Amino acid sequence: MTRLEEFLGPLDQGVWEVAVPREAVTEPLDSGWKRSRINVPSPGTLASYRKGNYHLHETAAEWRVHYDRYDPKQHPLLHLVDDAPLILMIGETFLALVTNARTARSDETTLVLEGQRRTWQFMILAGCAVILAALAILARPVHIFAAVVSILIPLLIAGLGLLVVMNGVSLHPPAVASKGSVFLGLCVMALGGSSASLPVALWTMIIFVVLAVWMFASALVSFRRVTRGRRAVPEGLFKRLALGILSLVLGSLIFLAPQAFLKLMLDLLALILVALGIVFIENGAELRRRMAAGIGQ
Repeated sequence: MTRLEEFLGPLDQGVWEVAVPREAVTEPLDSGWKRSRINVPSPGTLASYRKGNYHLHETAAEWRVHYDRYDPKQHPLLHLVDDAPLILMIGETFLALVTNARTARSDETTLVLEGQRRTWQFMILAGCAVILAALAILARPVHIFAAVVSILIPLLIAGLGLLVVMNGVSLHPPAVASKGSVFLGLCVMALGGSSASLPVALWTMIIFVVLAVWMFASALVSFRRVTRGRRAVPEGLFKRLALGILSLVLGSLIFLAPQAFLKLMLDLLALILVALGIVFIENGAELRRRMAAGIGQ
């Protein structure tokens, strides 16, 4: 009986990532591995798990494990600065969308043909809607940004407060498990509601400051690691150097040309949305083809 942990020794010796064929692991993942819902997208990933600093990507053929310098549960800000800089998140998101354009598998699709005959239509319509949203961003970037900031951010803050409240409530049986969590969550929800009245200019300044601090911190960490040599950057010396340079350039652009930075970020968002829309359309067309083939048999 073979456990996944038996293959992870090279990670402690400076190897960036270990790829283990699925058939080589005969034991299921132990309880220490927790499913991770928020991750930098990775091509081919079906699910992600974390165990301390170990980060596991499950694919159809293998387990891919790398070692994060910071556990996001213990050090979320340091994890964002070092393990998940903004430039990496943007690049990996686009790459994952492009390479995962066809994700439906025939063995899964056949089981739901009868119950979901309109699924392919919904996927194609959703893809077209996402692409139209991307075109709207390109056509009127400033107006779209103002609308998103004034509506979406307060909703996100209120939603975060709701999650905190739910974390302090027990449903079985119904009871308040943590008065502190409930109180904090209600305060965050109230903050979200009141923040809707803040001017867009103030929100823009807050967002720009946060992004600038994030990118400058990522650049500093990247350059410090590069100066320590290849052993300090198992993911790749030149990759880390490029991340540092791009983070520094974009961070500087916020102060030197904020309007150009905003347009660039919105253009990147539109590009990602176009890729996402293409994924939906291609998967919908593929599902339709498989449904037609199933009916014809």
